[in-house]
Amino acid sequence: MKLADTGLTSQDIKDKVSKYMIETYERFDFLAETAKDQYIYDENGEAYLDFYAGIAVNSAGSCNEKVVAAAVEQTKTLMHTFNYPYTIPQALLAEKVCETIGMDKIFYQNSGTEANEAMIKMARKYGIEKYGPNRYHIVTAKMGFHGRTFGAMSATGQPGNGCQIGFGPMAYGFSYAPYNDLQAFKDACTENTIAVMIEPVQGEGGVHPATMEFMKGLREFCDEKGMLLLIDEVQTGWCRTGKVMSFMHYGIKPDIVSMAKALGGGMPIGAICAKAEVAKAFTAGSHGTTFGGHPVSCAAAFAQVNELLDRDLAGNAEKVGNYFMEKLKTLPHVKDVRGQGLLVGVEFDDSINAVDVKHECLHRHLLITAIGGHIIRMVPPLIITEEDCDKAYDIIKASVEALG
Repeated sequence: MKLADTGLTSQDIKDKVSKYMIETYERFDFLAETAKDQYIYDENGEAYLDFYAGIAVNSAGSCNEKVVAAAVEQTKTLMHTFNYPYTIPQALLAEKVCETIGMDKIFYQNSGTEANEAMIKMARKYGIEKYGPNRYHIVTAKMGFHGRTFGAMSATGQPGNGCQIGFGPMAYGFSYAPYNDLQAFKDACTENTIAVMIEPVQGEGGVHPATMEFMKGLREFCDEKGMLLLIDEVQTGWCRTGKVMSFMHYGIKPDIVSMAKALGGGMPIGAICAKAEVAKAFTAGSHGTTFGGHPVSCAAAFAQVNELLDRDLAGNAEKVGNYFMEKLKTLPHVKDVRGQGLLVGVEFDDSINAVDVKHECLHRHLLITAIGGHIIRMVPPLIITEEDCDKAYDIIKASVEALG
């Protein structure tokens, strides 16, 4: 829908949002009307270089032609049905995902937080059924982020701040340990612990990749103790980090892995993949969803996954990401540059406020986000080039210099 077709002005749209919508976002002051590849366009056709990609969603580019075509064609034949009948898009996507990442079974959800809820539920049910009623405890990382529903929010290791403020007591059965501290994770586990749940790169926590020692050590420790390793790849999955899944950097395999965002190419979808033995915990009636595995979302996701793989966008993420991170190290006031592939964080010294950098970049038509006081994060489409990175660098540099 374009503004010209409505008879309204951009201010009319903003006024309607202000009047009718419950706002929990700090809005960018522009109207996103159309998007293509690595650009978003406002109602006047002004282009914004999009280094946020709908929060790591539009990995094959906004409105990718093959993804759009797949979704449109599916709407003509079957838009929705419940999960009792078989559907073609579900089956094709299930095979493609499981075969590509080396997992046995998949369960569809609508989003990343729902995928993490399902992962928590599956791990707890597996533990209780196999070991007894007390085997449900899960250890997660401090400063992690797993979502905003109660289970995922409770698994998020930011007690007393962030997304947990004001919602009362969290769900029982979670403990937190410092990220990349293997011994601390071991110490946090008890005889009732069934799983360790982590992100391979902490996104909201400041763009911190896991170390090889940490990831391999967790896998070995979980095997030794009969525990599950749960990996949250909602943001890192599907070629973002230079591998199809980030866990592949470490030569390990999780017992359950969650995914969403880039999987759907712009359509809402989430999923968990599990080893066959663990997947048996979900039986008829134990978990369900009305819209999970939606035919249109699965058709779009099947096209998206094929685009990501056929164009080797993981390889492009690694190549361009390395180039971008090296260049970002030369920014003024830079303290550290961290990331994996095209999940990139820049930490500035105390003189630079990240939110101010974000808004200065917006004025110059670059879309990024800020984490905490001094860190900006970028998750651009995986189709970007070194030239796109040069443009982004110039804008960030000008923005920092304007603030410094």
